[in-house]
Amino acid sequence: MNISVVIPNYNGEGLLGKNLPKVFEELKSYEKGKTELIVVDDKSEDKSIEILNQLSKTYENLKVFENEKNLGFSSSVNTGVKASNGEIIILLNTDVYPEKGFLQPLLKNFEDKEVFAVGCLEKSLEKDKIVLRGRGLGKWERGFLIHRKGEVDKKNTLWASGGSSAFRKTIWDELGGLNELYNPFYWEDIDLSYRALKSGYKVLFEPKSMVFHEHEKGAIKSKYSSFEVRQIAYRNQFIFVRENATDIDLKIKHILWLPYHFAKALATSDRAFFLGYFKSLVLLPKVIKSSFTYQRGFVKKDSEVIRNYSE
Repeated sequence: MNISVVIPNYNGEGLLGKNLPKVFEELKSYEKGKTELIVVDDKSEDKSIEILNQLSKTYENLKVFENEKNLGFSSSVNTGVKASNGEIIILLNTDVYPEKGFLQPLLKNFEDKEVFAVGCLEKSLEKDKIVLRGRGLGKWERGFLIHRKGEVDKKNTLWASGGSSAFRKTIWDELGGLNELYNPFYWEDIDLSYRALKSGYKVLFEPKSMVFHEHEKGAIKSKYSSFEVRQIAYRNQFIFVRENATDIDLKIKHILWLPYHFAKALATSDRAFFLGYFKSLVLLPKVIKSSFTYQRGFVKKDSEVIRNYSE
């Protein structure tokens, strides 16, 4: 089984030189197929390319791709996956590195041909504390999918994180990869996992495959204000509903609850909500087009999928 690790990078000069050698060290221990590491640079403004070119002199199976302009997470990942040769794609963020021995338990899950994705256990460093993440839960509430962190003592998960998970490439291609309407970030991994579940595939969590995540050092917080982040998250939340909710009662509830959400945003002066909503409307023609494509492959109802991940 050949493996491709794909890492999207934006202004990661402080992380690449530290974390990529740890990824290569783990790949070096793999003996059941070929390995490669692909880094897609999203038009960085720092010295990322210089560092990557230097690293490529040491690691011959490092491939570097450069976006001509800054596109966002989904586009960068899709570029890397398209260029990959592996049967299994492992996505890692630049602020994530694997702990020793994470590969074997992760890959064992793919012996089941119905498994699409497997998430790792993240030891996430947040304000000097380690928070265990990687398993996601969620439920439809007041017209939206509300997601949250789950306990890491079970194998089921609603989504596999785009920053620390493995994916079967044949199913990835069948599903169309990450939806680039979610650029620059957020909800794209939940969307892909949810589409996989509705298409009849399995998404799992593997607590024995551990990675370390320096959460505070990611590119999002350095480039975007908290207001911009909320605005993008709201926009993508609307996109998710319009693309994935097929149960009639969910569609009706989404519409009926909108006045409540607008009133709440107005009462709290949440301008990010309104901007997110209107920006989602601008993308509506593209959302409708992609939803037709995705929903052709759905074999499960929303109610069938979500009942396994509410607690």
